[in-house]
Amino acid sequence: MTIAGVADTHTALWHLFDDKRLSVAAEAFINDAATARRKIAISSISLAEVVYLIEKNRLPPSAYEELTQAPADPEHVFTEAAFTAAIVQAMRQVPRAEVPDMPDRMVAGTAVYFDVPVISRDRRIRAASLKMVW
Repeated sequence: MTIAGVADTHTALWHLFDDKRLSVAAEAFINDAATARRKIAISSISLAEVVYLIEKNRLPPSAYEELTQAPADPEHVFTEAAFTAAIVQAMRQVPRAEVPDMPDRMVAGTAVYFDVPVISRDRRIRAASLKMVW
């Protein structure tokens, strides 16, 4: 399995729900990966973040099911990237001064680990010295 990029939580949700906030470049990158039979990784932290956002009534309860079902389907472009000690090591390459939010650093560290771009609208991630798609 070849990982083409790492989507942050909002990117993954916006792709799944055809939300217009997803940039044209991000949508094209995800679709190109799917066509090439490559995967877009979603960090385990994104699943936890969705639970948190549902509890805060910022997302509908169905968001969790949608986000967990996509990587469970071997034909879907999304795959889950478990947060491992190796990713923690890669996360150390993401300066806290550039990406101070812990879940964002975990997503960025996952991209560093796989040596692929982060797909994110987050301004701090986009301003960091990382490979990016937006």
